[in-house]
Amino acid sequence: MKKSCLAVILLGITASPALARDGSNGENVRTMDEIVVTAGRSPEPASEVSTAMTVIGREEIKASPARDLGDLLAEKSVGHIQKYPGALTSVGIRGFRTDTHGNDLRAHVLVLLNGRRAGTGNLAKILTRNIERIEIIRGPGAVQYGSAGMGGVINVITLRGRDPESAQVFGGLGSYGYEEAGFLFSGAQAGLDFSTSYTYSTRDDYDTGGGEKFHNTGYDDQESYSVNLGYTFLEQQRLGVILHRFESNHLGNPAVINLNDFDDYKNADNHSLDLIYTGEVRNGGMSWLIRYFDGKDSDTWYNPADHDPNGFDDNSRSKRVTDQRGSQAQVTLSLAGFKLTPGIDWQDYEISTTWSPQETSYKNWAGFLLAKKKLSGLNLVLDAGLRYDDYEVEVMEPAGGSQEDSHLTPAVGLSWQAHENLRLRARYAEGFVMPGADELAADYVTWWGQRYVGNPGLDPETSRTYEGGLEYRQKSLKAELSYFFTRFKDKIEAVYLAGGNQSWENLGKAEISGFEGRLSYDLGAFYGWALEVRPYLNFVYLDRYRDLENDQDLYYTNESNVSYGVSINDFQGFRARLNLAYTGPQTVINYDTGPPYPDLEMGGFTVADLSLTKELIDLEGYGSFDLTGDVTNLFDKEFAYNHGYPMPGRSFFVTLKWDY
Repeated sequence: MKKSCLAVILLGITASPALARDGSNGENVRTMDEIVVTAGRSPEPASEVSTAMTVIGREEIKASPARDLGDLLAEKSVGHIQKYPGALTSVGIRGFRTDTHGNDLRAHVLVLLNGRRAGTGNLAKILTRNIERIEIIRGPGAVQYGSAGMGGVINVITLRGRDPESAQVFGGLGSYGYEEAGFLFSGAQAGLDFSTSYTYSTRDDYDTGGGEKFHNTGYDDQESYSVNLGYTFLEQQRLGVILHRFESNHLGNPAVINLNDFDDYKNADNHSLDLIYTGEVRNGGMSWLIRYFDGKDSDTWYNPADHDPNGFDDNSRSKRVTDQRGSQAQVTLSLAGFKLTPGIDWQDYEISTTWSPQETSYKNWAGFLLAKKKLSGLNLVLDAGLRYDDYEVEVMEPAGGSQEDSHLTPAVGLSWQAHENLRLRARYAEGFVMPGADELAADYVTWWGQRYVGNPGLDPETSRTYEGGLEYRQKSLKAELSYFFTRFKDKIEAVYLAGGNQSWENLGKAEISGFEGRLSYDLGAFYGWALEVRPYLNFVYLDRYRDLENDQDLYYTNESNVSYGVSINDFQGFRARLNLAYTGPQTVINYDTGPPYPDLEMGGFTVADLSLTKELIDLEGYGSFDLTGDVTNLFDKEFAYNHGYPMPGRSFFVTLKWDY
């Protein structure tokens, strides 16, 4: 995107407050302050948070045709997207990304599920039907959540039962043999709250926007269920249990489209159990949370013999399993405008793969302290945090060893309500990613003869981020603008030793800076209409993403991501939304040719989605039937987030829902 376009966007955001007025008499009307939990690990008003945050609420999720978290964040233009057929999606924030292959310890953007590590960086394994809201820290969240929260933290918060009871049963059909069915039930009574959901789907191979069949891109079945149960006693004490599972079988795992006769496939699974105790004293001056969780993330790849050059039989497969367990304990004290949250985190990962003869383990103890002080007379909120992580990694027998290390992470910020509708904020925060067990302590030979040797002298990868921003709120208008600068160093990169052995060293460093913004305006409120008509714009523009070691722009990093469109709601059972998402150009490495692999420029495309929902029948006290029609890739654009893996062409979906 050209810089002149960016200038127009920035001018529009900064000028809009001066032009804004609501539909009644032009008076400024503040909207209700939203409560968020991710930035401070306990509930707090969004207006007191110094970090840049994006919150995607339940109504936005319901209005989207996205079926999984990866598609939803791509539609919202949160940042760089890497997406492959076969339920494999990662997302980037501020030049850093989640890890697509299940090991969130290697990620630079951390994914949480209800406030704890999800155990995966693959966003396609998190479906959207049971999500209540998504809170995204844009920028380091390491002081709150530890390693991997360098570019950002994505906290997926699932539905919890409330009074009155509600129910939904749905079924749908779509292009390329898509079928979907499921239900959601929730409620609360006599201290017991419950929410449960189930989704099933299947799909055949799809056609690209260019009309070419992309073989081996469908899946036999995909299931996801969640259960959130709780019992509240003594008014403010709650014991809770959360079960979550995603499972997909016979997922097509194709090569690039010009080699799409391969019939490889995989099975994918992610499941977890949380036990949670929360409470607070009657006057609200103290609250606490204690949690234990246990989960597993696995992927199994199958290579049928009919094309395998090594002649393996039909049972030939490779597998990776990540077993995860951990706990959290924290207390929040609030007194006279001062808030203090000390806590302890514990993580224990065990990772095994069939391509390595060794298992690896990772243990992490951490203590943190988050503090916030309100200076009411100055309309100022100051916050600070400090976290200490101690970790031990081990490469298990037959060969290997163990290593220990530690890291201290600070952050400080401020939020100033400069005017009734205008808030300014600033923040300094550090992030880090711990070295992996193999990087520190490996000593093994793979089945293809490559020897890997760990480097016990590795330091964690680290970053320092400075950012500032403004937010303007009015009844009709919401506008935000942020600028950030990040210095990244000690990137761990593979190196080759004498004799062809592979090891790792701290070599890479980079600088990343840019603008982020959001703008929306309710024309219905402005003109006094009985419906909401809200145009909106979200954008990310990186003015610098430089690899300082090689003096070139970073690979796999978009200069710009923009989403824009309009949503309509008549509050009588009709909703409509048109969304357009622009993905800017990026430089990637073209592995289609032999070494040396050349650079390849790709990107610079816009994808449009349209969603319409209409209430068909109101059953007068027994719920209602709604019909939803979705069209994704409305203009049948031929596009790909990854070279050689084009996405589906124009697709139609129809869903019938009974809501009670």
